[in-house]
Amino acid sequence: MIVLAVLAVLVVGLGVYVKTTYTVQTVYVEGNMHYTVDEIKEIVMGGPFGDNSLFLSLKYRNKGISDVPFVDVIDVEVLSADTIKIHVIEKMLTGYISMLDTYLYFDKDGYVVESSAVKTAGVPQIAGLEFDHVVVGRQLPVEDEEIFHSILNITKLLNKYQLNSDKIYFASDGGVTIWFQDIKVTLGNDMFTLEDKIMRLPEFLESLAGKSGVLQMTVYDERGTYTFQPE
Repeated sequence: MIVLAVLAVLVVGLGVYVKTTYTVQTVYVEGNMHYTVDEIKEIVMGGPFGDNSLFLSLKYRNKGISDVPFVDVIDVEVLSADTIKIHVIEKMLTGYISMLDTYLYFDKDGYVVESSAVKTAGVPQIAGLEFDHVVVGRQLPVEDEEIFHSILNITKLLNKYQLNSDKIYFASDGGVTIWFQDIKVTLGNDMFTLEDKIMRLPEFLESLAGKSGVLQMTVYDERGTYTFQPE
């Protein structure tokens, strides 16, 4: 009996030690855009012993979390007994198409990677694409797959010049129109002058803040003189 009592005391003592020593107090989260910090913490730390760094180090040793929508992988790094860092690597989303109340997100090659009722900030709506069906995990069945290269090129330029667009429309003649809140910018179909036009947009949009209308940039002007039509 004495031996059992001693063992019981040791077990309880060990449990108290582990709980007080390895309870996570500080959590760093990096790389998340689609999910909030609290949502990522719930994904990683949800369930019994989810706030115990010792348990987390064993649970995620040499493996991450890969079955989360919009995420390629989540890695958990234990920095100390009470501190962990969660690294989030999200899927690369080029744009989305809207169907009814659903947002279908696709990557640079046009493959639909996720279907969601939630709109992700920083990902533009792509309009003007023609297709008759959509399957998650497969490429959008457009007639000309080169359109995905054009979409990627434009989104890269927008990121380069730190521009967040709401919507990018591709006309049947190749013409591109981009929405920035209440400002619609018509860029035409000349891809050779596209960057020259887009690089001027930050200063134009700053001067047009609070206004609504159409900025006509269809025809390239070396002097950077373009017409704005208020609405």
